[in-house]
Amino acid sequence: MADVNEAAAAVGWADIPTTTLADVLGRAQVMDIGIRPLWQPVPRVAGPAFTVRCPPGDNLMLHAAIHRAEPGTVIVVESGDLDYALAGGNVCAVAQRRGVAAFVADGLIRDLAEVRAMGFPVFARGVIPIPGGKRAVEPLNVEVRCGGVSVNAGDIVVADEEGVVVVPFARRDEVMAAARAKSAKEAGESLDAWERTHRTRIDKILRDQGFEG
Repeated sequence: MADVNEAAAAVGWADIPTTTLADVLGRAQVMDIGIRPLWQPVPRVAGPAFTVRCPPGDNLMLHAAIHRAEPGTVIVVESGDLDYALAGGNVCAVAQRRGVAAFVADGLIRDLAEVRAMGFPVFARGVIPIPGGKRAVEPLNVEVRCGGVSVNAGDIVVADEEGVVVVPFARRDEVMAAARAKSAKEAGESLDAWERTHRTRIDKILRDQGFEG
């Protein structure tokens, strides 16, 4: 767990698109295509990760986490299977009431209509109607793997309709500065200027590869 105030460290991240962060961080910090918003249109959410590991068929620790995660956190779940739901409508409602920003789960939920109606952001692999059991105790806030990305407690998680990006806590200042600089540059560039630069770059690549046409 990071030593500084994580909620404060997460301020401003919801203003940055995941596309910009992906350009800055590269593929390794972007969760795979299977981790997607389960309802649309979903708002962009951002917050420090509260990490949970659930073994196959069990969801005990996610249910424990909703009572322990601080407001503003994104609960990130490593799941052991795609056969049982990690959470349903009541779990999402309690998490929302306690100020949790979102769930990002390498697994499934249920009661999607309820979750959609309450407007609680869930990024996961899908839905299934059968719940998991509640037996396996695991430590909270340890390193987990979600969507192919390693996530540690306190890492900044940014999620929107484009996908989910994880900013390592130790790199937060560097990444924020680079993302803001990129956004400012793009905002100040007209489409005409972008098109000229783009065509010059593409044409050079084509010439270098021997393309004629």
